[in-house]
Amino acid sequence: MTPSERKQVLLRLDPAVYDALARWASDELRSANAQIEFLLRRALSDANRLPGGVRPIPRRGRPPASEDPSGE
Repeated sequence: MTPSERKQVLLRLDPAVYDALARWASDELRSANAQIEFLLRRALSDANRLPGGVRPIPRRGRPPASEDPSGE
């Protein structure tokens, strides 16, 4: 699998669980999918089961503003 490929999985959730997850994701400015990945990675890390070669979740959205207004 190349680094740009993402594994797709079908996930069935109780509607109430999904609604709570979607609200939580919205509060943290993430999609529900990104929130699920964030939580799974955190759980794997807490259980010392996150593989060493796993790349960080790519940041989405606008890049941070530079401190120099000229862009240099």
